[in-house]
Amino acid sequence: MKLSPPKVTTFVVSVIIALIAIIGMTADIPFVSDNTFWVMAIAYVVLGVGCLFKGI
Repeated sequence: MKLSPPKVTTFVVSVIIALIAIIGMTADIPFVSDNTFWVMAIAYVVLGVGCLFKGI
């Protein structure tokens, strides 16, 4: 399996989701504050998919 760098948009989306999870730890954001682990996991899954599949 050959990895490829994700597109900039995929990377930015992943970072935005991760920042929302971090902010959700300190501020009360509905759904996010109760599920910060899973929101952060989604951010890393998005980044991982961007690395595994070329063109994403």
